[in-house]
Amino acid sequence: MASPLSSAEVRVGVVGTGYIARGLAHMLRRSSRLRLSRVLTRRPLDDAAGPWDGQVTHSVERLIAQSDVVVITTGDAVHGTEVAAAVLEARLPVITMDAELQVTAGSYLASLGPIFEAQGDQPGTLALLAHEAMQMGVTPLVYGNIKGFLNHNPTPAEMDYWARRQGISLTQVTSFTDGTKLQIEQTLVANGLGATIARRGLLGPRTDTVRTGALQLAEAAAARGGDPLSDYVLPEHGNPGVFVVATFTEELGEFLHYYKVRLGDSPYVLLERPFHLCNLEIPLTIDRLLRGDLIAFNNGPNPRASVAAVAKRDLAAGEPIGQAIGGFQVRGEAVLIADEPDHVPIGLLGGATVERPVAAGETVRFEHVDVPESLALRAWRWTLQSVLTPPAGAGARVPSQPSSPVPLANGRAQRHSVS
Repeated sequence: MASPLSSAEVRVGVVGTGYIARGLAHMLRRSSRLRLSRVLTRRPLDDAAGPWDGQVTHSVERLIAQSDVVVITTGDAVHGTEVAAAVLEARLPVITMDAELQVTAGSYLASLGPIFEAQGDQPGTLALLAHEAMQMGVTPLVYGNIKGFLNHNPTPAEMDYWARRQGISLTQVTSFTDGTKLQIEQTLVANGLGATIARRGLLGPRTDTVRTGALQLAEAAAARGGDPLSDYVLPEHGNPGVFVVATFTEELGEFLHYYKVRLGDSPYVLLERPFHLCNLEIPLTIDRLLRGDLIAFNNGPNPRASVAAVAKRDLAAGEPIGQAIGGFQVRGEAVLIADEPDHVPIGLLGGATVERPVAAGETVRFEHVDVPESLALRAWRWTLQSVLTPPAGAGARVPSQPSSPVPLANGRAQRHSVS
């Protein structure tokens, strides 16, 4: 029987007008079924250049009224939380390519309605690879990110050069270089896939090849009792991408050896995806949503990890924090929430004011700064309370994936009930 969605046009709203949004807009223009409807921006409308031909708006209400699904690409967790909550309250599904939003407020937002991280960036691509691995009968032990470079404290001049050379924003290239983006991505992976982190800041072995680093991480996971780890490798040779190290049962051994995915004589296999195409892959997630076979991945009902802000230099009392993620005052580092419940998630720190001096290398805690009130801050308090004081006898508080597909009928999204 043909799907009732087979001929329906689906209106896609986009939040953000940066690099990710521009690439997604080009892909939507090529689609026979998905149509770009509105693009929400905070920039002056005349400055929001991109392939959207007058579809840009400052109105969240207009975005919602003219969309069936909304994709958030802003990278600003505070702004993104406000928009996502409004979209979810309007009973529309939200797809994010916004790990910053997910690790800051994603668990709370999932209590309001269906919100999923897209494949294409490392977290969503890892979620898909992990799903495929389990479908093939192996059990993930390590969820890995392949990092090409790392400099915890780059200079503004260095970052300005690379931003111009790569054609991306200064904040993007800085967050990539200082490791903040990596720490955010692998925190989302840990929370969304039920894994953990081995230590604050992750292990991140520097190795010659991906295979060498992957084996080291698998051995570290096994030594810790076999809980899956979310981490990364920094190899001398390797393509940017993701990998899964998995264990296997005896009867699969000969086949995995033949297919050359065994890590030597170890009890592990290495499955790599040596690319991720970010904005170009977002329509694949929308298509999965429409078909009802989405890999429903978000920050999870019981997040264990967060991303703390660490001072790159001494911060003085009275100093305002400008750009937190991708700035030159702080960088992000993965931490276990239970170990450091007083840390300030880096996604909340933009616009804060330092009240007590913070030394270079020190973790920024709530006692150090005045953080502006926002829905994202309230969402973090909600998450923190649920992590530290779970209801007696309760299981998952927020579903990480729907119990049934999220339907879109006649071009309008239907509310998914949350238990």
